Amino acid sequence: MKKLGIVALAALTAASMIMVGCGGGDKKADAPKEGGKKLIVYTSMKESLIKGIVEGYKKANPGVEVTYQSAGAGKLMAKIAAERQSGKILADVIWTSEVPDFYKMKQEGILENYKSPVFKETVNPFKDYDGSFHAARLGTLGIIVNTDKIKEMPTQWSDLLKPEYKNGFGVANPALSGTAYMSIALLEKQFGWKFFEDVKANGGRVGKGSGEVIDDTASGELVASLAVDYITNDKIKKGAHIAMNYPPELLVVPSPVAIFKGTPNLDPAKKFVDYLLGKEAQAMVAAQGTIPVREDVAIDPKFKLLAPKAALEKSIKIDYNEVINSKEAIVKKFSEIMQVKK
Repeated sequence: MKKLGIVALAALTAASMIMVGCGGGDKKADAPKEGGKKLIVYTSMKESLIKGIVEGYKKANPGVEVTYQSAGAGKLMAKIAAERQSGKILADVIWTSEVPDFYKMKQEGILENYKSPVFKETVNPFKDYDGSFHAARLGTLGIIVNTDKIKEMPTQWSDLLKPEYKNGFGVANPALSGTAYMSIALLEKQFGWKFFEDVKANGGRVGKGSGEVIDDTASGELVASLAVDYITNDKIKKGAHIAMNYPPELLVVPSPVAIFKGTPNLDPAKKFVDYLLGKEAQAMVAAQGTIPVREDVAIDPKFKLLAPKAALEKSIKIDYNEVINSKEAIVKKFSEIMQVKK
């Protein structure tokens, strides 16, 4: 079998897995009513965030039926690769947290250039913004601890090297999670690979997805983990004995949204981007304990988050174009240090 055939087969296999394995986040819409329209969204956002936004959009745009499929960024990109091999991307809109994927899709010419009229009302983390994609959320990652096992909250990244975290700190696999990849790239930028070498020396572990390491921390399998803000807050709301803290070197990972070029549902797709950047949807983003892209949306103080502009000013800076070319090398180096099993 030729190499291209192997790649295509792998991509199709991955796509089949995601269609079967999306779980509770994979919602199928009924066929649109006669004269109606349909919109398909691929997203790495969890059910606690995407569900309300989709429902709000549908109320604001009656007659549009929405299907969304939620999975890790890596699985979604494999699905999209398989669809491109077969000749057509099925989704209209993509919203994940792996910024390099959006730069790559832009370079490959598969994103619609759409400058939303709502964009001027938002905080923009991308200096080279051209309408190919918009930041729809400023995700943050911090250190969460199991409060039954850790009594003193960590305040510095170096706290993870203390004895109480021995064999008990976890991070999601950057090959599977977009937020994990970006956070590792940011931490490596700030502290170098020695930080991860020290974490591994203290028994640091690698889980699968972002949600899994949070669940393992809540269950006590881990005592702490590198965790996404809104997923953590949803677990706390449901009674998990975990708490989040943010060290001074803030990890901010924008979550871009984009429209696929050639979609037959361009008008509903544009309206989805507009709605997502609008005040109603951004209020839902903030209510989950993650940073919105609007300064006119309040964030509950209990989440200990900064306003959008302040968060960007305090965050670790990175060149996203550079990160595109470094992804394979970063994942490989991280996997070698942390001894990730293939």
